[in-house]
Amino acid sequence: MGYLSAVDWNLRSCGRKGHVTYAPTEDDLRQKLHAHTPVGQAWRCLRCGTFVLGDPRGSGPASAAPIVLRGRALRDAVILRLLACERFIKGLLVLAAAYGVFRFRKNQDAVQKAFNEDLPLLKPIAEKIHYNLEGSAIVHTLRTVIEAQSKALLWIALGLVVYGTLQLIEGTGLWLLKRWGEYFAVVATSLFIPIEIYELTERVTWVRVGALLINIAAVVYILLSKRLFGLRGGAKAYHAEREEQSLLEVEDATEQVKLRAVPRRAAG
Repeated sequence: MGYLSAVDWNLRSCGRKGHVTYAPTEDDLRQKLHAHTPVGQAWRCLRCGTFVLGDPRGSGPASAAPIVLRGRALRDAVILRLLACERFIKGLLVLAAAYGVFRFRKNQDAVQKAFNEDLPLLKPIAEKIHYNLEGSAIVHTLRTVIEAQSKALLWIALGLVVYGTLQLIEGTGLWLLKRWGEYFAVVATSLFIPIEIYELTERVTWVRVGALLINIAAVVYILLSKRLFGLRGGAKAYHAEREEQSLLEVEDATEQVKLRAVPRRAAG
C-alpha cells in the first residue's frame, strides 16, 4: 500500500487520457480556474490541478461540472480494473476448459482405448525407476475422468460454462465501474469462498491459499470502499460523496493554487 499511496494517480491518469478543464458560469469560480498568460488563456485541470493552455473542454454551472475520478477514487478505479482483468483471464480459461471437456466427450471412446493400450507400455519404465504407476494419483485422476459417463461430463462442461460466464460478467461490471458490477462481484466471489476453503482442507497449495486471500481481500475492499449493503452510510452516502466531489473539485482549486504559489513568492 505504500507504493499505491506514493503514486500520483491524478498525473498518471491525465498523462494517459488528457486534462479535464471546465469553465463554470459563476464569475467567482470562473476567475479561480482561469488565468491569462502571454501565449493565451489557460484553464485549471479538475483532476491534477495543472493550468492548461487553450479553451476549456466544458462549461456550465458548477453543479454540472464533470465528476472526475481523482485521488483515492482514481486509485480505487485502478484496483477494481486490475481485479476485472483477473476475472477476464479466469473466465476465458474456464470457458476454454469447458470447450476441452466438450471435445473430449465426443472422442471419449477413442481416448479411453488409447489410455488402456498405452498404460501397460509404461509399466516397465515405471518399475525401473521404482514408481508405482497403478497407485499414482495422476493416473487415478486420469482414469476417473476418462471412465466418467458422458452425461456427467456434459454437466461438468455446462457448469464450467456457467462459471466462466459469471467471471466475464463480473469483470465487465468492475471494468465499467458500475455499482451493479460491485454488488455482483461481492456476491459471486463470496459464494465461492466456502468452496475454496473446502479445497484447502483436502490439499494446501500456495495457489489455492493465494486465490483465497485475494478473493477475501477483494470482497472486504469493495464492501467498505463502495459502501455496499448499507455499510458506512450505504448508497446514499456514496452518491452524496461523489456529487460533493464535483463541487469541491471546482471550489477547492483556489486553495491548491494558493498553496503552490507560496513557494514561488518566497523564492522571489
